[in-house]
Amino acid sequence: MMDIQNAFAPASEAETHARVARKIDIVVIGAGQAGLSSAYHLSRFGLSPQMQYVVVDRSPQPGGAWQFRWPSLTLSTVNGIHDLPGMKFADAVDTSMGEVHASVAVPQYYGAYEKAFDLPVHRPVAVKVVCERGERFRVETDAGVYAARGIINATGTWESPYIPPYPGSDLFRGRQLHTKDYQTAGQFAGRHVLVVGGGISAIQLLDEISKVTSTTWVTREEPAFREEPFTPEVGRAAVAMVEERVRRGLPPGSVVSVTGIPVTPAILAARARGALERQPMFAEITEHGVRWPDGREQQVDVILWSTGFRSALDHLAPLQLRNADGGILMTGRLATQVAKDPRIHLVGYGPSASTIGANRAGGAAVRELADHLQLL
Repeated sequence: MMDIQNAFAPASEAETHARVARKIDIVVIGAGQAGLSSAYHLSRFGLSPQMQYVVVDRSPQPGGAWQFRWPSLTLSTVNGIHDLPGMKFADAVDTSMGEVHASVAVPQYYGAYEKAFDLPVHRPVAVKVVCERGERFRVETDAGVYAARGIINATGTWESPYIPPYPGSDLFRGRQLHTKDYQTAGQFAGRHVLVVGGGISAIQLLDEISKVTSTTWVTREEPAFREEPFTPEVGRAAVAMVEERVRRGLPPGSVVSVTGIPVTPAILAARARGALERQPMFAEITEHGVRWPDGREQQVDVILWSTGFRSALDHLAPLQLRNADGGILMTGRLATQVAKDPRIHLVGYGPSASTIGANRAGGAAVRELADHLQLL
């Protein structure tokens, strides 16, 4: 068997491409909630770590995208973190001392989880491209090459922020940034900030920034606030709608557009300050601000695009999984299996794009893929 340390030793690009691919049954790409859940179930079903499956993750340490979240995001404000299978969050993280930063607590939990179940996560390893090579996939990374029989892709969305194109964006003399780049509200003190987006993250950041400086909030559609409690039935209905879309091959769409935005004490306080006086989308960006279709203008210093993310699937482009609508036709028990190629599962895509959804989908994907590859 190839020596694992040598297989992942630093190498030049030419050496990496020239190296013989290491044969393995399954490569899990990504070690966030979806990837760790999948790895747990692979071991539970009897597959041998390192010998039959590996996990590669581009992040420098455990924690997935959580390690990069803005400092003010705490466990009390985050939109739900569910226990991974086999280990409770509270068993690894002490939350008794008050507010805990999500960017600290979740990496601590994921790191403890990887050690507890001896999960074979290699990092930092970036997957550059996945190509089909007959009965196997060639998985090219910056630290080696695999010849895999199956793929569980769990890359999430953090590496693929979305900013919609708008006329004049290249003319703007102020600062533009995405939610992914946000750190603290204090950096915007004394500047007028335009927040674009109608999701939960947009409102959380708008709330913070409006406490230290003047703001304008714009959204494409009227935000749908949810005054009544968010029940499990509402959540299941929202997931079912997203699942129905991906089973038709459509892009997943936003869960918030189905569930609405729950009204919290922070939102009520922001309303009282006048921070949630929403404006419709502007028509163009000018040198010093934005202009609406009726000619009205607003001078701004900063445009914060809180416009969401897209699934980070560029490395799978050679497999031509997307259809003309930009979606991927999905099948399988929990809609994780790519209909075009049952050797590929996308966990954390569509209806499984939540921590609890990723848990459930990880087990279902592993069972289906292992059955298909006759590994059980």
